[in-house]
This record gives sequence, structure tokens and C-alpha cells, in this order.
Amino acid sequence: MNKTKSGVYPVRDYRTMRKKQGVSNGVYPVRDYRTMRKNQGVSNGVYKAIILRRTIRRFKQKPIPKSILKRLINAARLAPSAANLQPLEFIIITDKGICTKIFHHLRWAGYIAPYGTPPEGKHPVAYIAVLVNKIKAQPKYAAYDVAAAVQNILLAAWEQGIGSCWMQAIERSKIKRILGIPRDFCLDSIIALGYRAEVMPVVEEFSGSVKYWKDKKGTLHVPKRSLDEILRWNTF
Repeated sequence: MNKTKSGVYPVRDYRTMRKKQGVSNGVYPVRDYRTMRKNQGVSNGVYKAIILRRTIRRFKQKPIPKSILKRLINAARLAPSAANLQPLEFIIITDKGICTKIFHHLRWAGYIAPYGTPPEGKHPVAYIAVLVNKIKAQPKYAAYDVAAAVQNILLAAWEQGIGSCWMQAIERSKIKRILGIPRDFCLDSIIALGYRAEVMPVVEEFSGSVKYWKDKKGTLHVPKRSLDEILRWNTF
């Protein structure tokens, strides 16, 4: 099976990709994939990953190769940086003991707690700690750098068949002690990683509430505002 130069699978290989990466019950079933592409203008590239990516909170207990994890950080390294200050640094955590310690200091899916918390046997197999070097950073710019870098990580992970959950609801002081993070660094967030082991979340039309919810089958439904609602041309 061949990839395009952008690293994604052409349409003719979509079924094979799903089989090899263990993809089932996706947002767009195979029979609807061409329709999805036609309706949303999805082509084979970065935009495809953006459209298909969803937050994942159940993971297979399969290690992620170090080469892929390094690739994710390289994607973050090349993200835009305000004034090119580049204040971000990262810790990759794969040690099972440390992963277990970190897990106990994370808060998952607040709208549906505790049902969003990964059960035993489906915990993340790796984490990325996103750090801001206080000496290099300007406080008013750091959040923008983090957002750009993390989005690169999430998309690069998805391209490799890896699910992720970007988390801000974390016990920072405790995690900083576990990881030995110096005082000159701020722990901004944690990214949980692993190969997906849950039914893909479903995007649905926003109908007055931003709260995501799970149905009786355990499928997560995530409301999103429509393109027409947020888009204006030329003037407000």
C-alpha cells in the first residue's frame, strides 16, 4: 500500500488502512467515505487529518515506537512561534511506572465524569509533558506557541494511527515533582497517547449546548458549531 508524498493514504487504499490500523466504527464508515469527501471538500492531505481527528480516551496497550514519538516532537518544534522565541520544551514519558503515577493526577472529560476516564487496561501508553521555559518565554505569547505546537503533535499522531487527548485539567505541582521539572519551567499541559481502543467519537450539529455526551452504546457525541455560523466574508 502506497502513501502520497504528504504521508497519507489515497482513497483506493482507505479500506486497507482501516484494516491495518485497526480502525472500525469511525465517524465516517467506509461506505460513506466518498460522500464525506464530497460534502466537506476533504482531499488527501493535512486537511483530511484535521477533519477526521477526534480526541481519544481509550487506548490499546501497544507501545508506540520511539521513532514516532520523536517525530511528534519534531512536528511541534517546527510550529509557529511568536517572535520566534521558541520557549517550549517537551518530556516524553513511556515508563510504565511513571505513566501510572501521572494517570492518577489527570482529570478526564469533565462533562461526563467519571465515564470519560480510561478503565484499567485501556490507559494511555505514553504521555508528552508540554513545558514553557519561563526564561525564554514572554507570558502573553506562550499560550499561542503551545496551541500551535500541540495541534501539530495531535495531527502528526493521528497520521500514524495514534489517538491523543490534550489535557489541561491536571495536578501540575504533583506531576512536576514526579517528572523533576525545574522551577524555571511551567508545566502547561499533558498529552495522553495510544492506539485507539474505543468507538470513534461522532461530530454532531451544535444545538444550543457545547456539552459532549455518551449514548447507550458508549459512543461520544461532540457538538460543533456549523461553518455558516462562524464564517463571515469581508466585514462582520
